[in-house]
Amino acid sequence: MKRGSHYLRKRVIAKNPSVSTKILDKIVLIIAFLAPLVEIPQLLEIYVNKAAQNVSIITWGMFVIFGIPWLFYGIVHKEKPIIILYTLWIIIDSLIVIGIIMYG
Repeated sequence: MKRGSHYLRKRVIAKNPSVSTKILDKIVLIIAFLAPLVEIPQLLEIYVNKAAQNVSIITWGMFVIFGIPWLFYGIVHKEKPIIILYTLWIIIDSLIVIGIIMYG
């Protein structure tokens, strides 16, 4: 495989996507918005009850740290679903970390 051929292939697919590719793209974009919402109950638990004693700051902090390279990857490769997904996850996870610090 020639260097850079991945990007050429990607451009060709982007110009003429199949119906299944278009459907998959829409599904992934929807998931990019919805997936981070699964963390909302944890966020509410911390801020509504003002309690985070049993929540691991190491785990949630690592989620933030590991999300940052993924966000940059999405930006560099102009991958909208990755950018949306990790932006939302980093925001929500950061709020959880702040809540742990405040109420833990």
